[in-house]
Amino acid sequence: MITVRRAAERGHFDHGWLDTYHTFSFGDYHDPDQMGYRVLKVINEDRVRPGEGFPTHGHRDMEIVTFVFEGALVHRDSMGNGSVIRAGEVQRMSAGTGITHSEYNHSRSDPVHFLQIWILPERNGLKPSYQQKAFPDADKRDTFRLVASRDGREGSVRVHQDCDLYITALEPDGSLRRDGRADRYVWLQVVRGVIDLNGISLEAGDGAAVENEVALDIWSESSSEFLLFDLP
Repeated sequence: MITVRRAAERGHFDHGWLDTYHTFSFGDYHDPDQMGYRVLKVINEDRVRPGEGFPTHGHRDMEIVTFVFEGALVHRDSMGNGSVIRAGEVQRMSAGTGITHSEYNHSRSDPVHFLQIWILPERNGLKPSYQQKAFPDADKRDTFRLVASRDGREGSVRVHQDCDLYITALEPDGSLRRDGRADRYVWLQVVRGVIDLNGISLEAGDGAAVENEVALDIWSESSSEFLLFDLP
């Protein structure tokens, strides 16, 4: 079964400095039918104007994964980390017992485009921690490139949950197949382009919840990029 969440159905707010879309309920956007999928609780697609950003704020008991797709994001946190997250890089923060952080567009002339993802940890009260890694374009082309996992295998960042997160880039007419598992669930989120998932067309911003499918057959109508979450 595949349940599609269209881009236009997401919560949307344009604050001037921030243009944001919420796949699931978040902040001032609340939809009782969209409270997350399994342990996946937040997918926010954000575009921040040059020189603007999120002032210092707090989190706890959440795994927060940030993908930057265009531009660069300046990060500062209460653990003492200070970095610039550039396009093609992934950041993972385990908020655990509590952290504060800020995020700002690194550029004074160009916007930054990124996804912020929240995943429930396997347990509360973890020690806060941080990772950041780059994943070159060549590594994600025509394959499911693992970027986050419980055990950090294949050079992925570690998340404190039994889930795997992949990123894939396909050229026009590119295709991939992934076998399904009855005891696992999948969320697929399209970042750019148009793909076909088991006969269903998905465009940038669309998401799809997948369960009890024998296989996932993915074909790319255009140059495309998407995330695939393998969830318990």
